[in-house]
Amino acid sequence: AAFFGAVAPGNPVVDSFEAELRDVVGFLRRLAGAGEGKPQQHDLHRRGANTLFNIWIKYKPRLPEWYYNEKLLKVGDSLAQIKEYKLALLQCYGRYLQQFISVNLDDIIGDVHQFKSTFFPNGLRDKNAALTFHALQERNVCIYQMVCSSDRNLQNEGSLQTCFNVLSSLRLTMQVALPQENLCWLIYNGTIHIYTICRHLMMRGQSAKVLEYLQWASICMESSIPLLSVHYLTWRATLYSAVSQCYFDCQAGIHGEIFARRGLIKIDELKQLENISSSLENSGTKKIFREATLKMSVMIFKRAVYESRRKPKSYFRPKLRLPWPRTTTERLLTEMFDGAAAQFLAILEALSDSSRHVLRPAPPVPDEIEIRDVISELFFAGLEILSGNSMKKQKECCYEEWDVFDSAVEFVVNFLQTQDDPTWKKAEMELKLLTLMQPLLFPRRFKHDFSISENNTKEARMPPGSEKMQTFRSECCSEGSLKHGEPSHDLMILATTVFSCVSTSKQNIQPDKEILVDVIMFLW
Repeated sequence: AAFFGAVAPGNPVVDSFEAELRDVVGFLRRLAGAGEGKPQQHDLHRRGANTLFNIWIKYKPRLPEWYYNEKLLKVGDSLAQIKEYKLALLQCYGRYLQQFISVNLDDIIGDVHQFKSTFFPNGLRDKNAALTFHALQERNVCIYQMVCSSDRNLQNEGSLQTCFNVLSSLRLTMQVALPQENLCWLIYNGTIHIYTICRHLMMRGQSAKVLEYLQWASICMESSIPLLSVHYLTWRATLYSAVSQCYFDCQAGIHGEIFARRGLIKIDELKQLENISSSLENSGTKKIFREATLKMSVMIFKRAVYESRRKPKSYFRPKLRLPWPRTTTERLLTEMFDGAAAQFLAILEALSDSSRHVLRPAPPVPDEIEIRDVISELFFAGLEILSGNSMKKQKECCYEEWDVFDSAVEFVVNFLQTQDDPTWKKAEMELKLLTLMQPLLFPRRFKHDFSISENNTKEARMPPGSEKMQTFRSECCSEGSLKHGEPSHDLMILATTVFSCVSTSKQNIQPDKEILVDVIMFLW
């Protein structure tokens, strides 16, 4: 290329190289858009991969090293965008990193000095350092995405270990880059990748192991001066919330609350600095601070609402005719949160527990009368501001709060049956399954339920399940030869409904997998 002058458009070698790359990337993009499954598509994909390999081999001796390396990473980014992660890893990022090391990179992720001497022999201020950091980070992303493609639920031990290796590699890369302010973009992207992987692992019950990585991501956001600005506060608050949630998952709620309060202090410090440096009031900035504060307040409320009631107290059930706030829980909600939406979010978060299953109801942990009081009051408060959130119905079932479940189900069913959105159809199916499982799991006698009409709300004695609930149950399947109320009849209805949900529904509107598994195990 140097023979024809500057390495720029117009140089015949450069033009030829660019044209061939555009053709092969465009070819692979069209294949990705067409989907997979046909044998001829696999052959075409193999041909595209071979073509890309030959292009790199052909032009490496003809182009300057700096230009060649830049193209390796740009093509890798393009392939990653179309989810060609394996090709991007092997043909682009891996090829770039081969100039530094020929052994497995995972073997040196525990030694920061060896890592720096291997990949940055000329120091971190070298002009190629940014490219190397980018290649290292994107290599980790591709490895994680490849694991997800083969084992989405991370059921294999090898998949879990690979994810933790990726997290360690990301952390090491960020540790080396952190002192360089010009690499703040790499730190920010690294926190996003760590959060994405950790949230996936938290769903698989690995909260205890990912806690340190989320803490690291939070500290990185605080340690990089460019990332301390208000612009990144929303993301920083999200990381703080994830750390607190990890503590709650590990049954260490006190540490979760402490970390959330620490986050609230950091947010307040930034707010004070912003007030000093800017005399103008910006509505956008106010919104950012309000959202960040809300996230922290929700995590604080998650524990505080229970701890504030530890003193022995007689069981209290609020009279619904009293004006809001009627209970200690509702007063705490009013003090901490402005608006029904924020209060409802706090209620959902306070009731959420990753260790609980919807169809495996059990007493709260610890099983104390004060905790039961708070849970009941949370449901009563939620019922008051209910807006059709089907997840709340699942939580009522989980905690055996049947009074609130029966009271709210009529409103929710009416709302869901008038909606066409797939999300609401999914919620309607889940509510059907919960309603059908109710008499099978917990055969109840007459007890206090709430009779709610348009003009008044009162406590009344009524049989389990309102008329609307009975109608809702009857809609789940047609009448059979068995008599209504018999266990066999209820089991047949449940089995028919499950089969209908799975076989006739689209993938995106099928019930929650956890609920389906528990129902099938019960039927089995």
